[in-house]
Amino acid sequence: MKQISIDIETYSSTNLNQTGVYRYADSNDFELLLFGYATDFGPVKVVDLTQGEKIPSQVIKALDNPNIIKSAFNAQFERVCLSRYVGHRLNPAGWHCSRVWSATLGLPLSLRDVGSVLGLPRQKITAGKELVRYFCTPCKPTKSNQNRTRNFPYHAPNKCQQFKQYNQRDVEVKMEITQKLERFPVPQNEWENYWMDQNINDRGIRIDQQLVNNAIKCQSVFHDQYRTCQTGHSPTRLSK
Repeated sequence: MKQISIDIETYSSTNLNQTGVYRYADSNDFELLLFGYATDFGPVKVVDLTQGEKIPSQVIKALDNPNIIKSAFNAQFERVCLSRYVGHRLNPAGWHCSRVWSATLGLPLSLRDVGSVLGLPRQKITAGKELVRYFCTPCKPTKSNQNRTRNFPYHAPNKCQQFKQYNQRDVEVKMEITQKLERFPVPQNEWENYWMDQNINDRGIRIDQQLVNNAIKCQSVFHDQYRTCQTGHSPTRLSK
C-alpha cells in the first residue's frame, strides 16, 4: 500500500460553515457515517459505519504512517474528523490535499468545479448536496417526521443507498483529479510547507480569556454610551 484516496461523510449538530472543522469535529454528537476509500487507485470501497461495518485495521494503521500518502480534497477536513474518530491527533505528514494541488495550478477550489474544468469522465453527483443536508445535519421537527431532529438511514433506505453512491463517486473523482495532476507534481518542500501549516492550525493560539471578556464588556458599554449620546441624554460613565 503506497496511497489511499479518502472521502468521508459525517454528522454533527455544529454548523461547519460557522465554526470550522475543529469545533465541528469536537461536537458531542459528532459521528463518522461513511468512509469511502481506494488503495493505490484500485476499486472504491465504502464502509457504512451506521450499519456496524468497520474500517479495515490496515487502513487505520496507514492513517498514522507518514510513508503512506493519504489523499483527499480539502484533506484537513478528513484528517481532523478522522483524528476524532480514532481518538488521537493524526500527524499531517503524509497527507496530500488535492485542493491545494489544484490551487497551485490556478484551478477552482471546489471538487465539482475542478472535475468540470478537467473534463473528467465521471463528475461529482450534484444531487449529493441534498443527501448531505438530509443525513449530515439536524432536521427541523415536524408532525410529518414524528418531531425528530435527525434523519437516520432507516428513515429513508433509498436515500441511504444513494448517499453511499455519492460517497463512492467523490472518491472516484478525487482519484481522477490526482491522476490528471500527476504531470504537474507539487514540489516536496511545498508539501512540507502544507504540513507545517496544518501543524500550526492544529496547535491554535493561546488567548487571555479575561482580556477577551473585558474587551467585550468595554465594547458593550461603549455602544450603550453612544446610544445615550444619540438621544441627547448624559452618557453612562464607564464603571471601574
